[in-house]
Amino acid sequence: MTASHDRPGRLAVGVVGVGRVGSALGHALTLAGHSVVAAAGVSEASRERASQRLPGVPLLPVQDVVSAADLVLLTVPDDALAPLVAGLVATDVKVEGKLLAHTSGRYGVRVLDPATRAGALPLALHPVMTFTGRPDDVHRLAGISFGVTSPEPLRPVAEALVVEMGGEPVWIPEERRALYHAALAGGANHLVTLVAESMDLLTRAGVEAPGRMLGPLLGAALDNALRLGVRGLTGPVVRGDAGTVAEHVTELARISPEAHDAYIALARLTADRALAAGLLRAEDAERLLDALAGGRGDDIEGTED
Repeated sequence: MTASHDRPGRLAVGVVGVGRVGSALGHALTLAGHSVVAAAGVSEASRERASQRLPGVPLLPVQDVVSAADLVLLTVPDDALAPLVAGLVATDVKVEGKLLAHTSGRYGVRVLDPATRAGALPLALHPVMTFTGRPDDVHRLAGISFGVTSPEPLRPVAEALVVEMGGEPVWIPEERRALYHAALAGGANHLVTLVAESMDLLTRAGVEAPGRMLGPLLGAALDNALRLGVRGLTGPVVRGDAGTVAEHVTELARISPEAHDAYIALARLTADRALAAGLLRAEDAERLLDALAGGRGDDIEGTED
């Protein structure tokens, strides 16, 4: 790899928040030929990650990291981002002409407004991936989407940085960031909760290896959903099998009130989507809703899957 100072357009990068995301992106930018010159991290875990992924990079106070860099990655938790930006401006650290890029899914570039008014160049680069802190985090960047928001003149810069890190830039308008992030969090985070809950219920049903049982089923279900959308639905709700659904509701109410409530909410949403897509007949949807409200529906046969 050619040294960064021998290649045009190479940047001195500072990482504020050397957590799972910051250390992975910093390493990816290093592989792209940029130079991580300083980082800020407080916890012992952050310092350990910095030593592994950014060896030789000094850990400095935040103001010194910003001063040393052309591109500053602000990879801190969402709730800490606005106070961090306000604090930087209040300390009079020079941000004029520097690229300030945060990785929050929730925010666009308005959260950087105090720094933008002081001359900073704002970018929002959100990697659509879950990071665990393991060594394979950097490899997970290959081919993933990044939610990109920036002022229009900076859009080519933002997209180029994403491509250099191995990702695919996807433009998200400022006013759609909250919806974009809600969709991602609802899909990824709630999926983990649902799988963990299913594993727990299977364990209580006597299954010794619930993960091994669920793996092929959930893998196929996810593939169907991504390829076919709602038309990938299978199971008792889309079949209109109200008796089965009623038995599920009764058993879950006995075993786990939390799982019971979640099942009802998701079954109703599933029925609504199946009905709108023409996969579920109106009369079957009525019986399902009755079952979910506490009725049995046992005397009605569902349709074939």
